[in-house]
Amino acid sequence: MAKKSGGFERKSKAASEIPTASMADIAFLLLIFFMVSTTFRREQPRHLAFPQAQATQKIDEKRKNILHVWIEPNGDVYINDARVPMEQVGELVLPLYRASERALLISIRGDRDVPYRFINSVTEELRTANAVRVFFHTDLESRLTRARR
Repeated sequence: MAKKSGGFERKSKAASEIPTASMADIAFLLLIFFMVSTTFRREQPRHLAFPQAQATQKIDEKRKNILHVWIEPNGDVYINDARVPMEQVGELVLPLYRASERALLISIRGDRDVPYRFINSVTEELRTANAVRVFFHTDLESRLTRARR
C-alpha cells in the first residue's frame, strides 16, 4: 500500500540524549572559577616567646579538629584570631566542642611571660565547657614543627 502523504518523511527527531561533548570543558571552567575566587584564611602571626619544655608529644589530629587559643601577656584571649573576652571563652567553646562530637582538641598558646592567673582563668573556662582535650604549645614543639616543614 502506498503512502498518501506525498512521499515526505520527517528525518529529524528530537534527541533523547544530553550532549556531553562540552561537559569536560564546563567542568574545567568551573574548577578554574572556584580556584580563583576562593580565599584561604591565614592565621595572623603572633610574636610570642613560648615556654620551654624538656619533652613534647606529637599530636596527630586533623587541622579542623584543633582550636587555637592565644593568650597575650596583658590577658587578651584570641580564639582562631578573633578576640574574645575571658569570661566568654567557655560559652564560645562549648557549642564547638559539642558539634565536633568531643573530638575538638584545644591548643593553648601563651607567651612565657603570661601571668599564671590568665592561664588558670582560661583553663577554668574550658573546664566549664567540658573541654578536656587540651594541650599547651611549647618552644620545643615550635622548633619541631619548623624542622618538619
